[in-house]
Amino acid sequence: MNDPFPAVAEATATGEVADLFADIRSTVGVRVVNLVWRHLATMDGALPWAWAAVKPLYLQGMADTAAVRFREGMSVPQLDSLAGNEPASVDAVLASYDHSNTINLFALGALAVWLRGETAATGMPEQGPRLAAPDVTLPKLASQDDVAPETWARVLRLNRFGDRPQPLILASMYRHLAHAPSFLERVEGILAPAQADGSLDRSIAANQAVARQRASILARVITAERPRLATEIEKSVQAFVDHAIGKMVTICRSIRVARGSLT
Repeated sequence: MNDPFPAVAEATATGEVADLFADIRSTVGVRVVNLVWRHLATMDGALPWAWAAVKPLYLQGMADTAAVRFREGMSVPQLDSLAGNEPASVDAVLASYDHSNTINLFALGALAVWLRGETAATGMPEQGPRLAAPDVTLPKLASQDDVAPETWARVLRLNRFGDRPQPLILASMYRHLAHAPSFLERVEGILAPAQADGSLDRSIAANQAVARQRASILARVITAERPRLATEIEKSVQAFVDHAIGKMVTICRSIRVARGSLT
């Protein structure tokens, strides 16, 4: 399965797009630019407009504070333990995605809400300190040709967990973890029962409902002129909020809890 959203690769980005990618990495605190930004770079004027609209949510700690409050009560399914020695890259990947996806969930969720005109009528987001981004190096983003066929098949099976039968977007976290195939096998082993009994889907749905409500409050501080490609931008951003980011926030956090890696 290929990602259905065209995207500009970071390695080939030039000019304004390369500069914006660098600013996103620096501001969000990540080594890899999320696919949603790389996809917006394929649409005329969408990336600079969208980044300018939500960057203050990051800089003023609003998205970070929303993530902190969200984590205080987020739902995670009960999973078997994933404790044990693994390559350092495993916990690096999990820490990086746990950080960036949760913050992006609120900033991008607010952008989609604002574009739809569904901003909350009352309430103001909290400002707070920025969350420290994990200082980690991620392995290469694996493609089908980089790993054994059984590992790639496992990536595709895992990508269906917590999503519709035909997921829209291939979650990058699994592609990074594909370089640790034995760990990925263990992940499937503990997530499969939660998927089968519905507890994974219930946790994802509960967390998404909370995130949508809080994102509508964050949207109140977005000040921007409506862009020419508003409908196309909203459709793309919402797809990521609903799928790759929306489900992986819960899945990644659940895996980290099962590993006992949270302090």
